[in-house]
Amino acid sequence: MKGEGKAKSRAAKGFPPVVDAGVETLILGSFPSVKSLAKAQYYGHPQNQFWRLVGAVIGEPLPEMDYETRKRTLLAHRLGLWDIIGACVRPGSLDSNIRKPRHNDFERVTRLANNLRRVCFNGKKAAEKEPFFADMGLDTIVLPSSSPANTMRFNAKLKQWRQIIAPPRVAHWGIPSADPQESERTAC
Repeated sequence: MKGEGKAKSRAAKGFPPVVDAGVETLILGSFPSVKSLAKAQYYGHPQNQFWRLVGAVIGEPLPEMDYETRKRTLLAHRLGLWDIIGACVRPGSLDSNIRKPRHNDFERVTRLANNLRRVCFNGKKAAEKEPFFADMGLDTIVLPSSSPANTMRFNAKLKQWRQIIAPPRVAHWGIPSADPQESERTAC
């Protein structure tokens, strides 16, 4: 039959942000994978290394926790989570297949998370929004994607992901850090 085997793409909607007033670092992905959408969980694909990476960075066994506990643990460590895209059409899970993206309203999050100092981007697609946050005076870090499509070794990823808890180069809303070593550090 003509067209058999081709899945028709429909617009998919992402998840709400995991954010509260205490969040100092926001980690942004691109858009949930097909498996994540099916599980209704951020980074729900079993081969995605997000929970393993962040767990190693903050010293918590995130992969062993249930999903609600993972989210609460992120918030307890002043980490927030969201995606740059709120809805899109995407056959499959590759970022390169994203069509008709509708970006999330980040002002909503920055109003709630008034202690926000840093925004980290999980991969290149998410990093497309980096200038927006840098223009707000926030510290920004582009990280290697935690996706199974990124074949970088775990320890190499982890070395870069450890930056999510380093002291920010910008103390708060564009005010330089008081740490004298901060001026000697280079951009990520």
